[in-house]
Amino acid sequence: MFRLVFSQSTTDPSEVAALKKMIDYWKLGRYLNLSTDPCNPNSKWAPETANPRVACDCLSSTCHITHLKIYALDIYGEIPKELFQLKKLMDLNLAQNVLSGSIPAEIGQLSEMQYLSLGINNLTGPVPPELGNLTKMVSLSFSSNGFVGELPTQLGKLTSLEQLYIDSSGVTGPIPQEFANLKSLRILWASDNLFTGKLPQFLGTLTEFIDLRIEGTSLEGPIPSSFSALTKLETLRIGDLSLEDSSLNFLENQTSLSILTLRNCRLSGEIPQRIGRLVELQQLDLSFNKLTGSIPNSFQDLTMLTYLYLGNNNMRGELPENIITPKLLALDVSFNNITGNVPPNYAKTGFSMNVLGTSINANTLLDRKSLDLLLCLQQESKCANQAPTSSFSVKSGGTEVVSASGTKYAADSEQLGAASLYTNSKLNWAVSNTGNFLFSPKGPQYIASTNSQITKTLDSELYKTARISPNSLRYFGFGLVNGEYVVELHFAEIAMGDSRTWKALGRRIFDVYIQGDKVVKDLNIKKEAGGSKSALVKTFKVNVTNSVMDIHFFWAGKGTCCIPFQGTYGPLVSAINVYQGGIGSASKRNKKNVGKVVGIALGCVAGMAIILSLFYLWWTKRALQHTLVETDSPKK
Repeated sequence: MFRLVFSQSTTDPSEVAALKKMIDYWKLGRYLNLSTDPCNPNSKWAPETANPRVACDCLSSTCHITHLKIYALDIYGEIPKELFQLKKLMDLNLAQNVLSGSIPAEIGQLSEMQYLSLGINNLTGPVPPELGNLTKMVSLSFSSNGFVGELPTQLGKLTSLEQLYIDSSGVTGPIPQEFANLKSLRILWASDNLFTGKLPQFLGTLTEFIDLRIEGTSLEGPIPSSFSALTKLETLRIGDLSLEDSSLNFLENQTSLSILTLRNCRLSGEIPQRIGRLVELQQLDLSFNKLTGSIPNSFQDLTMLTYLYLGNNNMRGELPENIITPKLLALDVSFNNITGNVPPNYAKTGFSMNVLGTSINANTLLDRKSLDLLLCLQQESKCANQAPTSSFSVKSGGTEVVSASGTKYAADSEQLGAASLYTNSKLNWAVSNTGNFLFSPKGPQYIASTNSQITKTLDSELYKTARISPNSLRYFGFGLVNGEYVVELHFAEIAMGDSRTWKALGRRIFDVYIQGDKVVKDLNIKKEAGGSKSALVKTFKVNVTNSVMDIHFFWAGKGTCCIPFQGTYGPLVSAINVYQGGIGSASKRNKKNVGKVVGIALGCVAGMAIILSLFYLWWTKRALQHTLVETDSPKK
């Protein structure tokens, strides 16, 4: 019947003209050659899997374009006004391109719109309030752009909205109270924005939520008690709340939760035993909070649990013997006042565990170096039974490298896990990783590498590998002579490119702490270095008073998550050089060495010049005794 109707129908001429202008403007002629009617159901752009795609409604005498997809084709330029001639558009997908300019206010004329995706572009300006006119909207995405200003309150009119993706969009101010009207909302991704004010109570009234993510903002706690009504949640990720403490009391009947991340939320109090009833949990992250009490024995009932992160809290009591369930791959209880023994099944294949900074009796650890390090951090023994040192250098993620200045950077190429520690053979430094990259197509990788040359440095090899982490990457130096030190941190963004494509739109942002003090906030390597694959060195002067150096790279929920692929975020470091002395002393030594070489070379040149000059004078004197006087022109 569709083919019969189409045989008698043609596309609205104004829509055809508008589409042709858009094709020319975006240079899509090689994909969409409109020598036939654009609504021809037999065209190569008609199937659902086609990209670009043009699909139509031809149930009347005139066909109208209802679906337009131009996805990840790196189209440049602004959104042309001709787009708004397609009055019957229901589904518009322009995601993963390099569109610039603002979203025109005319978008509010597309009253039939149900699915709009503008995510991962280079759009700027305010989010147009006219989007609130699209009351049939089911899914709206404008994540990973560069908008300014607050979210328009008119978006609260989209009462049919089920999915809203606004993460990394640049918006500021409070989350509008009018969003309380979005009763159909099932998915909200709002992380990595400049939101201010309190985490809204009204979010707890949107009881259709299955996926709620708000990390890396400037929102204040506490987590509202109203969240107890969100019983359909499957994913809840809230992080980086400030000012007021939160509790876990709102967790009651969220039995569908599979991912629960409440990291760096100022959680206080004890972990309730009833969390053991959340039997669908696969990942639980309560790290970097103020939690007290013991680890609930009910955790043994979380048989689906794969990753458990409880590090950097104030928890006490013994580590439950049965905490390592069959599916658990990573357990982090580091930097808590936890005692007891290492569970007997900790050595199972594929499992990683971090118990640094605890009082756990680790005599059963297979790795003696880990035990020595654990005792060192517990200050029960001296760090490393070797002569004190005043420096250490690490080539993060790679093999040993000797720099142009002669500094030897020790290899750091061990494969780490989601909660693990590696200590070098000399026991003078160690590296710890916590976290896993969710949904990463490359799997659990914690090292980045490139074959490209690195600019702005004479030590390109130093930057061709790097340690990366989804959450927390920490280096320790041990057995250091107390005193003032220089810390040189070497960076180069080697995972996000500079190409003129959407894949270059990613932003990696993280914080750096040294000796517990935040020395860098919101570090963006690519921006500060002036591009990807360019070296950046940041130098700091710090004191060591207990023979230990602690350098911590921490992801606070900011930056894009999924450009150029899922799991591209978090801290990255290429190398670390720590030495005692004033800033610049290493470079002065290097200059002194270079000066010696240059001096010797110049001396050799000068000596040779003197010898040649004496020989020249002797030769010219001898030659003057036999000078011939030319009387004719030189012969040719």
